[in-house]
Amino acid sequence: MISACASDDDEASATLEEEKISAEEQYNKAQNQLEEYNYKKSAESFLEIERQYPYSKWAISAQIQAAYAYYRNEKYDDAIGTLERFIKLNPGNENVPYAYYLIALSYYNQISSVSRDQGVTVKARKALNDVATRYPDSDYGRDSRFKLDLVEDHLAGKEMAVGRYYLERKRYIGAINRFKTVVEEYPTTAQVEEALHRLVESYLALGVIPEAQKYAAVLGNNYPDSEWYKDSYDLLVNGKLQSSDENGERLSEDQWYKVW
Repeated sequence: MISACASDDDEASATLEEEKISAEEQYNKAQNQLEEYNYKKSAESFLEIERQYPYSKWAISAQIQAAYAYYRNEKYDDAIGTLERFIKLNPGNENVPYAYYLIALSYYNQISSVSRDQGVTVKARKALNDVATRYPDSDYGRDSRFKLDLVEDHLAGKEMAVGRYYLERKRYIGAINRFKTVVEEYPTTAQVEEALHRLVESYLALGVIPEAQKYAAVLGNNYPDSEWYKDSYDLLVNGKLQSSDENGERLSEDQWYKVW
């Protein structure tokens, strides 16, 4: 019996060693495919390691590498799905920050022009913000914050495009809602100055003078040298909407926006 047990142990040990070698060989094969830009085959090979050797150390690395191969092949949905599964199965793994970052990049790389639906841009914003919040001092966090600025400017650009569309067609309430979204939700973007001016335009078109003056004042207070502010000021002046002080005297341009 002792002899039989020893024989069984030796056989099991040999089997494990064989599996270890086979898993490593398969991993190296998949890695070579990745380096040769054969991303489709590489992803398949990495996932095959996970299927055949689920308890080996190579299986965990293979999940991340498969996701990266999908990402490089622009199969972003497959990459995201693989990465989300990796995070769920290995929440304490050292590659989890990278997995979150690669998810964010997978959304970010799908951002289209402002003329298209921006659903994926919203997801990119959320994913990048998640990385920046979770890992603020890492390279992933810093790059995510940089890309967040670009994403928010893109989303603001979409709102501006729709707002201009409504404004041109005299659908002023719709235009106002879009321009307000830019001012309130994307206050650090380059679109804010124009959005404030368009609010002046829209409220003037509706005859709501106090609101037009209010947004012109905000524009002048925050961007006194802006061409958009000059346009708003000229629009109000040419429309006989000059502001006066308490004695009825017309204010200078420098004084005008400070009243409101």
